[in-house]
Amino acid sequence: MTDRTDSPLRVAALTGEALVAALPTVADLRIRVFRAYPYLYDGDADYEARYLAAYAESPGALVVGAFDGGRLVGAATAAPMEDHAAAFAAPFAERGHHLEDILYLGESVLLPAYRGRGVGHAFFDHREAHGRALGRRHAAFCAVVRPHDHPMKPADYRALDPVWEKRGYCRLEGLIAAFPWRDVGATMETEKPMQFWMRAL
Repeated sequence: MTDRTDSPLRVAALTGEALVAALPTVADLRIRVFRAYPYLYDGDADYEARYLAAYAESPGALVVGAFDGGRLVGAATAAPMEDHAAAFAAPFAERGHHLEDILYLGESVLLPAYRGRGVGHAFFDHREAHGRALGRRHAAFCAVVRPHDHPMKPADYRALDPVWEKRGYCRLEGLIAAFPWRDVGATMETEKPMQFWMRAL
């Protein structure tokens, strides 16, 4: 679905069994949404199962779902930093950050037809509130870094940096992780630089 829709949306926080039940649909959304620039992710079910397992296994994990009726059309994830992928936690630990102080904000994916209606902000609101409830002092996420002249960059592409800055997130200069996936059109996985952003809760 790509056409604009004005169906009323419900945004809800999912934990426990509801979170686990939502993960297959979160995987499908990740594959569909992240196929576009800048992620260019050529995803598959096996990769998704491995990646999303961290949320099923973490008692402090959260999925925030956007629902059109009973259909999940968008999702955002969060988990204690120490429960997430080691590749994301390592750069913080190496700089002396206490992982137990940080809530890691994972993906935020929403089908194009539902964008521009404040869902992205609601995703942040729910996850930041979750972090405060867990006693976390900071929220952090990372975003892929692509060359400015990347050949698959759309002419109308707009980076989300101004949105993140308006919410109080700051780029952590020099704090970059490497995470592998297969790009659209590629035959094998390659590591991508992932720039971290963080704000106090």
